[in-house]
Amino acid sequence: MARRIRWSPRAANDRIQILEYWINRNQSAAYSRKLNKMLNDAVYLISERPEIGRQTNYLNVRIKIVRDYLIYYRVTEDALEIITLWDGRRNPAILQRLLEE
Repeated sequence: MARRIRWSPRAANDRIQILEYWINRNQSAAYSRKLNKMLNDAVYLISERPEIGRQTNYLNVRIKIVRDYLIYYRVTEDALEIITLWDGRRNPAILQRLLEE
């Protein structure tokens, strides 16, 4: 059974920034639509099978990789919480600070 999906404000903002970046870079929304669909499909899969993601060093936090992007999430009794959506090409030190907050 699929869990309810809850995007944190940070994750929702990350998603918007990533999609807008590709729209501006490509001068077209086509790639952003494809990427958004891939992310939606991955999140739905995680909600169905939360153990599919790789365990991280952070308590109850897992990671699912979609192309160059990392979906950090945690599972609660009633929901799947998307913590952040991270471009894997960015500085990992910044990500570590975000996850420790």
